[in-house]
Amino acid sequence: MRRVVVTASTRMELSELIPAASALPFSGVGHLPLWRAELAGQELFIAQTGMGKANAACAATLLCERLTPDLLVNTGCGGAFPGCGVGVGDIAVADAECFADEGVLTPDGWRGLDLIGIPLYEGRGERVFNRVPLPLEPARRALAHAAAEGFAAALGPFLTVSTCSGTSRRGEEMLRRFPGICENMEGAALAHVALIYGVACLEVRGISNMVEDRDMSRWDLKRAVGEVQRFLFSLLKCPDALFGS
Repeated sequence: MRRVVVTASTRMELSELIPAASALPFSGVGHLPLWRAELAGQELFIAQTGMGKANAACAATLLCERLTPDLLVNTGCGGAFPGCGVGVGDIAVADAECFADEGVLTPDGWRGLDLIGIPLYEGRGERVFNRVPLPLEPARRALAHAAAEGFAAALGPFLTVSTCSGTSRRGEEMLRRFPGICENMEGAALAHVALIYGVACLEVRGISNMVEDRDMSRWDLKRAVGEVQRFLFSLLKCPDALFGS
């Protein structure tokens, strides 16, 4: 039986998926709030990690060590960059993750970790600095499933930050560093840990807001987290869409 682990930073981002999957509380994996279910012939674990990169990396390490998943799926909400092809309520699927604000501030401006020359990860013929690769086939299958099920979705790189971009100017600065469609606070850390453990990783997020001058009256968190959980439950019920036939 294949084992799938789904993570999100908050309970709100899992509030529909847990009952939809009939998942029950599960103990024994450190401090993590965790639920378990069997769905479509798969063993499914759903974990609440806490917000930010440190919480995400800690949780992903525990989950990879204790559960040895076949697939790690990161979900939740995120902000979309204007002109990226997704809007509020749409689904964003990652084909790569970037540590967007790890680097060096020089007299000539910001530079990435390659300036230091010490990779975050080195192995399997790869040297990873800011950009963490994600396996493309799970992402492409997820995008195809979204189209088949009528979800508005786009595929592209995600940017993970420690400080949310609350101005249009900051968003533009992030995009000058790395191309991207979606900003979040955990994804690169989860992708990094999955890479270390050799676990396939998929990231799908619901868009709650645009990366612009912060105006929460224009946000729709409820719609974003509801839509992405409905999409993810639909995906989890189709093992061929997750793993291929």
